[in-house]
Amino acid sequence: MKTSTEKRTAVMYGAGKIGRGFIGQVFHDSGFEVVFIDIDKDVISAINKRNSYTQLIIDGESVQRREITAVRAVDGRNKDAVAREIADCCIMAVSVGAVVLPHIAPFLAHGLALRMKSLNILVCENLVHAPDVLKGLVAKHIDDHANLDHVGFVGATIGRMVPVVSNEERASDPALIAVESFCTLPIDVDAVVTDMPLLQHTILCSPFAFEEGKKLYIHNMGHALSAYFGFLHGFEFVWQAMEDESIYRQVRCAMSATVEALARKYNEDRTCLTAYMDDLLSRFGNKGLGDRIDRVGGDPMRKLAPGDRLMGAIDLCKEQGIDYSPILPGIAAALRFDATNDPSVSMMRERVNEQGIVGFLMEFCGLLKEDAMQCNV
Repeated sequence: MKTSTEKRTAVMYGAGKIGRGFIGQVFHDSGFEVVFIDIDKDVISAINKRNSYTQLIIDGESVQRREITAVRAVDGRNKDAVAREIADCCIMAVSVGAVVLPHIAPFLAHGLALRMKSLNILVCENLVHAPDVLKGLVAKHIDDHANLDHVGFVGATIGRMVPVVSNEERASDPALIAVESFCTLPIDVDAVVTDMPLLQHTILCSPFAFEEGKKLYIHNMGHALSAYFGFLHGFEFVWQAMEDESIYRQVRCAMSATVEALARKYNEDRTCLTAYMDDLLSRFGNKGLGDRIDRVGGDPMRKLAPGDRLMGAIDLCKEQGIDYSPILPGIAAALRFDATNDPSVSMMRERVNEQGIVGFLMEFCGLLKEDAMQCNV
């Protein structure tokens, strides 16, 4: 792939945790002015007031303050202003959340229609087949679909953990963001359609499906299981769960199954994958992040859905002939998870009450009856 050293403007569609906490830094460290597009007026105002924002990089007991400079923000409600930024930028990324993608698609289409040259868009969404989903949504608002041949919808896996800052901190500085020190962004080199600017902290990957599998079935699965087992033990934070020897062993055993499955499927080095797993377990235990059990385990219906981190991990292990039984206790734990004001929990409770545990796991999750019976505890 050819690269370019041209340095102009990078657009970050979404000034949330990933936008400010990760991709904004990637663009900034690569020498770009970063333009955030968002609808949070407090964040927009805070960024434009200083043309910078503060990042707290947390590594255990250590906290480093860093200013991300040369930034500005545009109100995402202003369709013409958004389109102008998209039309003029050198590179772009999207991280708004899966449910918001349909709402920004018309704005993206409007901006792309104004462009005179190709563009790569890093799609940084925690969603299966996110680039294809976004491309399909944008296509609905473009008359000449041939124009999309000049747009790269480039997958990117988000491995950096970005905890929620306290209400007090947010009140004093709406743009403040806290992150862990890990800062590596794998991107799908095969989806790039044109010369792309050099980006710091990135790894160009092919096949990208391997990176997606690592993120979803090792990282996301392990993180979710640490929350669900931690909830059963009455813990508030993920780091507390990781300090419990029995939980640590359970989570590592489940992650080891998917490590082996991915190594077999993609003929990858088991030693490197095991090191990746153990580094994740260490990062889950980062006390400074203050990652809460209720946040990490939230939305259990999505996490239990076919193809997602739990059921998808089981399917991967089945496909590769790996014993997936270490993952089943995590599914049983997910069924007992509770969190205040989480509509997904309420929905799960209703479905389980109607269908029973075994029926729910078979009909919604797609588990075999014998596996569902093991989770009926």
